[in-house]
Amino acid sequence: MTDINYSGMAAKPDSQGSEAASAAPAGARELRWDIIELLFFAYRDFVGDADQELEAFGFGRAHHRVIHFVTRYPGLKVADLLDVLRITKQSLGRVLKQLLDEGYIVQKTGNNDRRQRLLYATPKGEALVARLAGLQTDRINRAIAGIDAEGVETVRQFLRAMIDRDDPDKVLEAIFGGRKARE
Repeated sequence: MTDINYSGMAAKPDSQGSEAASAAPAGARELRWDIIELLFFAYRDFVGDADQELEAFGFGRAHHRVIHFVTRYPGLKVADLLDVLRITKQSLGRVLKQLLDEGYIVQKTGNNDRRQRLLYATPKGEALVARLAGLQTDRINRAIAGIDAEGVETVRQFLRAMIDRDDPDKVLEAIFGGRKARE
Protein backbone atom coordinates (compact mmCIF):
# COMPACT_ATOMS: atom_id res chain seq x y z
CA MET A 1 0.00 0.00 0.00
CA THR A 2 1.26 3.45 -0.86
CA ASP A 3 2.09 5.80 1.98
CA ILE A 4 0.32 9.11 2.10
CA ASN A 5 2.73 11.87 3.01
CA TYR A 6 1.75 15.38 3.93
CA SER A 7 3.37 18.21 5.76
CA GLY A 8 2.03 20.86 8.03
CA MET A 9 -0.98 23.03 7.38
CA ALA A 10 -0.93 22.64 3.60
CA ALA A 11 -2.58 19.22 3.92
CA LYS A 12 -4.71 20.06 6.95
CA PRO A 13 -7.54 22.43 6.07
CA ASP A 14 -9.60 23.92 8.83
CA SER A 15 -13.08 22.61 9.48
CA GLN A 16 -14.55 24.80 6.76
CA GLY A 17 -12.10 23.78 4.05
CA SER A 18 -10.40 27.19 3.78
CA GLU A 19 -7.25 25.62 2.32
CA ALA A 20 -9.27 24.62 -0.71
CA ALA A 21 -10.73 28.10 -0.98
CA SER A 22 -7.31 29.73 -1.01
CA ALA A 23 -5.99 27.28 -3.64
CA ALA A 24 -9.14 27.35 -5.78
CA PRO A 25 -9.78 29.76 -8.65
CA ALA A 26 -11.81 32.86 -7.83
CA GLY A 27 -15.49 32.07 -7.49
CA ALA A 28 -14.97 28.36 -6.83
CA ARG A 29 -16.83 26.75 -3.96
CA GLU A 30 -15.12 25.82 -0.72
CA LEU A 31 -14.52 22.11 -0.36
CA ARG A 32 -16.00 20.49 2.76
CA TRP A 33 -13.02 18.39 3.78
CA ASP A 34 -14.35 18.24 7.33
CA ILE A 35 -17.63 16.58 6.39
CA ILE A 36 -16.10 14.49 3.60
CA GLU A 37 -13.57 12.93 5.91
CA LEU A 38 -16.05 12.48 8.76
CA LEU A 39 -18.34 10.62 6.35
CA PHE A 40 -15.46 8.40 5.20
CA PHE A 41 -14.53 7.46 8.76
CA ALA A 42 -18.14 7.13 9.93
CA TYR A 43 -18.88 4.77 7.04
CA ARG A 44 -15.72 2.78 7.69
CA ASP A 45 -16.62 2.17 11.31
CA PHE A 46 -20.37 1.76 10.72
CA VAL A 47 -19.85 -1.06 8.22
CA GLY A 48 -16.76 -2.35 10.03
CA ASP A 49 -18.82 -3.65 12.95
CA ALA A 50 -20.87 -5.79 10.56
CA ASP A 51 -17.84 -6.70 8.42
CA GLN A 52 -16.22 -8.52 11.35
CA GLU A 53 -19.37 -10.53 11.95
CA LEU A 54 -19.86 -11.32 8.24
CA GLU A 55 -16.29 -12.53 7.86
CA ALA A 56 -17.10 -15.61 9.95
CA PHE A 57 -19.69 -16.60 7.32
CA GLY A 58 -17.44 -15.88 4.35
CA PHE A 59 -19.67 -12.92 3.47
CA GLY A 60 -18.83 -9.34 2.60
CA ARG A 61 -20.56 -5.99 2.31
CA ALA A 62 -22.45 -6.96 -0.83
CA HIS A 63 -23.99 -9.90 1.03
CA HIS A 64 -24.91 -7.57 3.86
CA ARG A 65 -26.66 -5.09 1.59
CA VAL A 66 -28.57 -7.81 -0.25
CA ILE A 67 -29.78 -9.63 2.86
CA HIS A 68 -30.60 -6.31 4.55
CA PHE A 69 -32.92 -5.08 1.81
CA VAL A 70 -34.48 -8.48 1.21
CA THR A 71 -35.27 -8.75 4.92
CA ARG A 72 -36.61 -5.21 5.20
CA TYR A 73 -38.72 -5.43 2.03
CA PRO A 74 -40.08 -9.00 1.72
CA GLY A 75 -41.05 -9.87 -1.84
CA LEU A 76 -38.53 -7.43 -3.30
CA LYS A 77 -38.09 -8.08 -7.00
CA VAL A 78 -34.59 -8.88 -8.24
CA ALA A 79 -34.92 -5.97 -10.70
CA ASP A 80 -35.72 -3.57 -7.84
CA LEU A 81 -32.82 -4.91 -5.79
CA LEU A 82 -30.50 -4.16 -8.70
CA ASP A 83 -31.84 -0.58 -8.71
CA VAL A 84 -31.36 -0.23 -4.95
CA LEU A 85 -27.80 -1.53 -4.93
CA ARG A 86 -26.73 -0.06 -8.27
CA ILE A 87 -24.70 -3.12 -9.12
CA THR A 88 -24.59 -5.33 -12.20
CA LYS A 89 -26.66 -8.48 -12.61
CA GLN A 90 -23.41 -10.42 -12.62
CA SER A 91 -22.32 -9.02 -9.26
CA LEU A 92 -25.72 -9.59 -7.72
CA GLY A 93 -25.92 -13.08 -9.20
CA ARG A 94 -22.81 -14.30 -7.42
CA VAL A 95 -23.86 -12.91 -4.03
CA LEU A 96 -27.49 -13.93 -4.38
CA LYS A 97 -26.55 -17.48 -5.37
CA GLN A 98 -24.44 -17.85 -2.22
CA LEU A 99 -27.22 -16.48 0.00
CA LEU A 100 -29.76 -18.79 -1.67
CA ASP A 101 -27.48 -21.85 -1.51
CA GLU A 102 -26.74 -21.29 2.17
CA GLY A 103 -30.38 -20.79 3.11
CA TYR A 104 -30.44 -17.09 4.01
CA ILE A 105 -32.84 -16.13 1.20
CA VAL A 106 -35.51 -17.92 -0.82
CA GLN A 107 -36.69 -16.95 -4.27
CA LYS A 108 -40.28 -17.30 -5.48
CA THR A 109 -41.97 -16.53 -8.77
CA GLY A 110 -44.51 -13.73 -8.90
CA ASN A 111 -48.19 -14.59 -8.68
CA ASN A 112 -49.25 -12.39 -11.60
CA ASP A 113 -46.03 -12.50 -13.62
CA ARG A 114 -44.17 -15.81 -13.52
CA ARG A 115 -41.05 -14.09 -14.87
CA GLN A 116 -40.71 -12.04 -11.69
CA ARG A 117 -38.28 -13.33 -9.10
CA LEU A 118 -39.34 -12.26 -5.63
CA LEU A 119 -36.93 -12.50 -2.75
CA TYR A 120 -37.66 -13.34 0.88
CA ALA A 121 -35.36 -13.79 3.84
CA THR A 122 -35.54 -17.06 5.71
CA PRO A 123 -35.57 -17.11 9.52
CA LYS A 124 -31.82 -17.75 9.31
CA GLY A 125 -31.42 -14.64 7.13
CA GLU A 126 -33.64 -12.55 9.40
CA ALA A 127 -31.57 -13.59 12.41
CA LEU A 128 -28.34 -12.54 10.69
CA VAL A 129 -29.80 -9.17 9.69
CA ALA A 130 -31.08 -8.61 13.24
CA ARG A 131 -27.62 -9.34 14.65
CA LEU A 132 -25.93 -6.97 12.17
CA ALA A 133 -28.57 -4.26 12.65
CA GLY A 134 -28.09 -4.62 16.41
CA LEU A 135 -24.39 -3.85 16.07
CA GLN A 136 -25.11 -0.86 13.88
CA THR A 137 -27.93 0.34 16.13
CA ASP A 138 -25.57 0.23 19.11
CA ARG A 139 -23.11 2.45 17.21
CA ILE A 140 -25.89 4.86 16.20
CA ASN A 141 -27.24 5.00 19.75
CA ARG A 142 -23.77 5.77 21.13
CA ALA A 143 -23.37 8.54 18.55
CA ILE A 144 -26.70 10.20 19.30
CA ALA A 145 -26.70 9.61 23.07
CA GLY A 146 -26.02 13.26 23.88
CA ILE A 147 -28.23 14.70 21.16
CA ASP A 148 -31.82 15.80 21.80
CA ALA A 149 -34.75 14.71 19.61
CA GLU A 150 -34.48 17.85 17.47
CA GLY A 151 -30.80 17.13 16.82
CA VAL A 152 -31.56 13.54 15.88
CA GLU A 153 -34.14 14.80 13.41
CA THR A 154 -31.50 17.15 11.97
CA VAL A 155 -29.18 14.16 11.48
CA ARG A 156 -31.99 12.27 9.74
CA GLN A 157 -32.71 15.29 7.50
CA PHE A 158 -29.02 15.62 6.62
CA LEU A 159 -28.76 11.96 5.61
CA ARG A 160 -31.94 12.16 3.54
CA ALA A 161 -30.64 15.29 1.81
CA MET A 162 -27.46 13.40 0.84
CA ILE A 163 -29.53 10.96 -1.24
CA ASP A 164 -30.43 11.78 -4.84
CA ARG A 165 -34.17 12.45 -4.76
CA ASP A 166 -34.61 12.01 -8.50
CA ASP A 167 -33.87 8.30 -8.09
CA PRO A 168 -37.08 6.37 -8.92
CA ASP A 169 -36.12 3.65 -6.47
CA LYS A 170 -39.10 1.96 -4.79
CA VAL A 171 -37.24 1.38 -1.52
CA LEU A 172 -36.28 5.05 -1.33
CA GLU A 173 -39.89 5.97 -2.02
CA ALA A 174 -40.86 3.86 0.99
CA ILE A 175 -38.17 5.47 3.14
CA PHE A 176 -39.04 9.02 2.11
CA GLY A 177 -42.72 8.21 2.40
CA GLY A 178 -42.14 7.16 6.01
CA ARG A 179 -43.09 3.47 5.73
CA LYS A 180 -40.72 1.42 7.88
CA ALA A 181 -38.37 4.39 8.05
CA ARG A 182 -38.58 4.67 11.81
CA GLU A 183 -38.85 1.01 12.77
